[in-house]
Amino acid sequence: MVKFTEASQRMFKNVFVCRRCKTKQRATSQKVIKRLVSCKKCGCRALRPMRKGKKAAK
Repeated sequence: MVKFTEASQRMFKNVFVCRRCKTKQRATSQKVIKRLVSCKKCGCRALRPMRKGKKAAK
């Protein structure tokens, strides 16, 4: 599979994952650092950047 920079930016830029319920949310990193953004689903403010690595084989 060919990797395009435009596609990887769409998929991973400013995308964060809730540590509690694993919901994806798009926000700027500055807002996440200042804890101005909360999870849409559970309201938790603990977010981490989305991982760009390979998924595990099933």
